[in-house]
Amino acid sequence: MEKDTKKTTPKTAEQSKILSKPRIFFGILFLVISVVGTLSFISYLMNWKADQSQAGTMLDKTIKSSNIFGKIGDWLGNIFIFESIGIAAFLVAFLFFVFGMMILKKNYFKPWKTIGHSLFFICWLPILMGAITQGQGVLSGVYGFQIMDFLNSIIGTAGLWMVILVSIGLYFILEFNLRPSSIKSKLSDFNDNTIGRVKGMMPRSEENFDADEELEEIANEKEQNITVTEVNAEQQIPKEVVLNNEIETIQTPNQTSFDQDEQETTVTLNPNSSAEENANLPKTDDIDFKIEVAKTIDIIDESDKKSQELVDKHGYYDHKLELGKFQMPPIDLLRDYGNEEISVNKDELEENKNKIVGLLKNFNVGISEIKATIGPTVTLYEIVPEAGIRVASIKKLQDDIALNLSALGIRIIAPMPGKGTIGIEVPRKNPSMVSMRSVIASQKFQNSDMDLPVVFGKTISNEIFMADLAKMPHLLMAGATGQGKSVGINAILTSLLYKKHPSELKFVMVDPKKVELSLYSKIERHYLAKLPDGEDAIITDTHKVINTLNSLCIEMDQRYDLLKNAFCKNIKEYNKKFSERKLNPENGHRYLPYIVLVVDEFADLIMTAGKEVELPIARLAQLARAVGIHLIVATQRPSVNVITGMIKANFPARAAFRVISSVDSRTILDSPGADQLIGKGDMLYFNGNEIMRLQCAFVDTPEVEKIAEFIGEQKGYASAFMLPEYSTEDSSSTVNTFDPNEKDVLFEDAARILVSTQQGSTSMLQRQLKLGYNRAGRIMDQLEASGVVGGFNGAKAREVLISDLNSLEQFLEELRK
Repeated sequence: MEKDTKKTTPKTAEQSKILSKPRIFFGILFLVISVVGTLSFISYLMNWKADQSQAGTMLDKTIKSSNIFGKIGDWLGNIFIFESIGIAAFLVAFLFFVFGMMILKKNYFKPWKTIGHSLFFICWLPILMGAITQGQGVLSGVYGFQIMDFLNSIIGTAGLWMVILVSIGLYFILEFNLRPSSIKSKLSDFNDNTIGRVKGMMPRSEENFDADEELEEIANEKEQNITVTEVNAEQQIPKEVVLNNEIETIQTPNQTSFDQDEQETTVTLNPNSSAEENANLPKTDDIDFKIEVAKTIDIIDESDKKSQELVDKHGYYDHKLELGKFQMPPIDLLRDYGNEEISVNKDELEENKNKIVGLLKNFNVGISEIKATIGPTVTLYEIVPEAGIRVASIKKLQDDIALNLSALGIRIIAPMPGKGTIGIEVPRKNPSMVSMRSVIASQKFQNSDMDLPVVFGKTISNEIFMADLAKMPHLLMAGATGQGKSVGINAILTSLLYKKHPSELKFVMVDPKKVELSLYSKIERHYLAKLPDGEDAIITDTHKVINTLNSLCIEMDQRYDLLKNAFCKNIKEYNKKFSERKLNPENGHRYLPYIVLVVDEFADLIMTAGKEVELPIARLAQLARAVGIHLIVATQRPSVNVITGMIKANFPARAAFRVISSVDSRTILDSPGADQLIGKGDMLYFNGNEIMRLQCAFVDTPEVEKIAEFIGEQKGYASAFMLPEYSTEDSSSTVNTFDPNEKDVLFEDAARILVSTQQGSTSMLQRQLKLGYNRAGRIMDQLEASGVVGGFNGAKAREVLISDLNSLEQFLEELRK
């Protein structure tokens, strides 16, 4: 490289000399900007309260600045620290320093890596400081506080800290490769290198020198013997084994590679004695060797000892004791619809088989085997296509098969999960009914040990299908009007009422249609939960729904506090500890029943309340599983503006009755098929892995009334299960607390600015009135309390409630009186 440089022509050298002058200039300029920025930021942080309002008075000579670089320093600090990224502005100065060194060809940093790290901290450091300081001071800047505030309103304080810590944790894990295996390998390498260096540095004594040579000779002989044995063993191992005239190739490991631990022979010598003394050590064969096993001593904690004493004295806590004489509903309350055995019509099966085979043959699709499985409402024909037939070619024939069979609701499953076949579901001409009585009376349901057993009905192979609501953990249901959705909800509630004691389960029922769930009002004192000031346990008013959902969120947070204090992960462990009397009720502990929230028409709530309903529903779906709160949400219209991505992500279990279009089917199930159902309880159930076709069990309204009356006539609790109180902060209450005598002197000017621009922004007040953030925030609170602007709206600007300046002047005149 040096020779090539010397061969450059005078013209080239002169050009490089000219080009180097701008490079040196810009490099030094960037370094100066870096130094000025750093010192300005430090000086601004020390005097930001006094100097922050001077950033806009650049040409006013009467105002002096305390910044080390004067008003320029105040301006830089206000732009980079106060109005943008807080203390992360020092990283901007650092990047100028890096660019300056790069221009000067002083490569002390890896450019792209340094820029990437800096940008990461520029994004996340303001948010972290905003979460720590809660917007007090300037460490987070406007950017950090706004993002923190927005995230806090969406995912809550716990979610905000989780996002911050996970992001920073992933950064350090990916950057420093902090995996357990890598840490362990680095530690082992460090130990091996250290021990090797120590052994290499230690001189051998003259007394042990001869013994060491003998040991080395013995080790060499052993290595030779081992090598010969290894070669012989390798030659004797066959490479192929013949079994039943079939050759199986067995891969053998390389016989010449051995583990070092198996090669080396370790001989331990006494370092303080000679080789002869070590050789003459006494043999231990003649020494008596006694083995004594120490007795295990159980160490019992004082709290466990006390709980054991309470159990011995009073027995385990019985949560059913208050309603000890409560009787579960008998099966006789459910109607017997007679013989529900499936009748086999061989003529129908043969006719459908011939039509399917003939149609596929017309499209050059050969079939090697076909099998029929008869269900309550649908017959499944499983076909095995001949070799070379593409599955996609059979999928395309769904409409042709439906036309040829003259059937409604043909559904093709290609391929069948876990099978090497293709399934064609064809509705039966004479379907069989699946009654609720038949599935409740089954041994599968009666002997179930699920926490919240839910029996849906029967599968396509006539097997009773059950699921555990506690493991779903939430269920999303959809279906058009009259397709069996309400019957499905009644089937779920009925199965829970037949299995759980009132002390173990509570329902929160939301019924915007006001008629579907009203049957369950008779079991209010047994199974229902409501707000302390609520009149009816079945909630029909939208405003009360919002309060109830927020109250459930409070109940969830309280339960998490109880679990944290009890050192339990879920409600099952907590109730077990409480039953064993290991938790003291004087500390707030109590037996926690499961709570199931049932929403019959979710689309109506979204239309009337929107985000006020969606956010608590999403929060409950995300967090409430561990504390025993589960959701069943049903809707007639499964569109994307009703079942949003936030809702779907937290409802892995979904049940779809017949819908109108394939778009609705994809919305609820993420796949088509629900639009091909035949109605009357025909449904698809998706558990997160596979889609199953079921016939929902039928339970009629008179049956539900009998069950509710049987439960309601028995002794119940004094009242329904009370949820925590939830107090709303209405805008009217803030207007009453507004005192015109305590308003800021710039209150009217700020109101005029907001009304004229029709934009309720605190940062705009800062710029227009040259105010600090705290004072502008207080003025904005006064404007909200007086009714000029609306409430806080996340990252968006507040709504201005007064339309023009004339109306504002009249309003201000009334305030002055």
